[in-house]
Amino acid sequence: MLDQTVLPWEERELVLRRADDVAGAIRRLSVRGAPLIGVAAAYGIALELSAEPGPESLERACTLLKAARPTAVNLAWAVDRVRAADPTGDPQLALAEARAIEAEEQAASDAIAAHGADLLRDARRVMTHCNTGALAAPGRGTALAVIAELAERGTLELAIATESRPLLQGARLTVYELNRLGIPHELIVDSAASGLIASGAVDAVVVGCDRVAANGDVANKVGTYGLALAAGAAGIPFVVAGPTSTVDSDCPSGEHIAIEQRDPEEVRLLSGTPLTLSGTRCRNPAFDVTPANLITALVTERGVVEPAAVAPT
Repeated sequence: MLDQTVLPWEERELVLRRADDVAGAIRRLSVRGAPLIGVAAAYGIALELSAEPGPESLERACTLLKAARPTAVNLAWAVDRVRAADPTGDPQLALAEARAIEAEEQAASDAIAAHGADLLRDARRVMTHCNTGALAAPGRGTALAVIAELAERGTLELAIATESRPLLQGARLTVYELNRLGIPHELIVDSAASGLIASGAVDAVVVGCDRVAANGDVANKVGTYGLALAAGAAGIPFVVAGPTSTVDSDCPSGEHIAIEQRDPEEVRLLSGTPLTLSGTRCRNPAFDVTPANLITALVTERGVVEPAAVAPT
């Protein structure tokens, strides 16, 4: 896989051979994006079983991988699915299930792109947050796939990407993808987003998601909640795009979503360069929760739904 920590300056491939390699890559964000880490975890189990088949290895790999990151439900969903398909720890069964998950998520990406573009067909200037393209999900991605589809249809004038501090997934990864796709784009600092929305410079905001609670609340990259508030105040659509594997029907509301707290050094430093005094206390939540009542629509591979009741029946 591509090591996303060194993009866009270097395209470095990582070779991962065991479950602990995959778990480490997920923890340090070498691989990231809710749908993609689920697929990576599924393959991580298959890798582990190819080295040591059997139920004990299966349980060890599942426990290790599920603990790698707590917020994105796709990770646990994919691990549990491989475990259910392969309770004996057969590497071929695990590999077949991992491939099936990847294929389904790729198909979901195409469907999300089409449904989202239909919904936002009148939006010419679309803002997005963090990274939600092919670096975050198998296939074209989620929210960025919607933007790419709008561009292919010839209706998009401009994609506006937030930098997405502290690790700059927007500045590093979304701009990298938009550039490769040839989509007109601008990069803004996070703090400029709400003002641009209020000024009328944005027609819609579309973001991805790491977990959708049963009541429609959404956990996503920190800063998403503020964009939802700004979009609501300006009266423009705020759309969340993600596969149904991101819907957690066992989680009643956003209050029950565990928010990952990452290393404060990510706030203090930028690529090793100090941004503040070394002893400064920093808080580093990786995600925030946007209430369902601020979300215009949730776009999944099954179609466009109102967030009032998104849990599968």
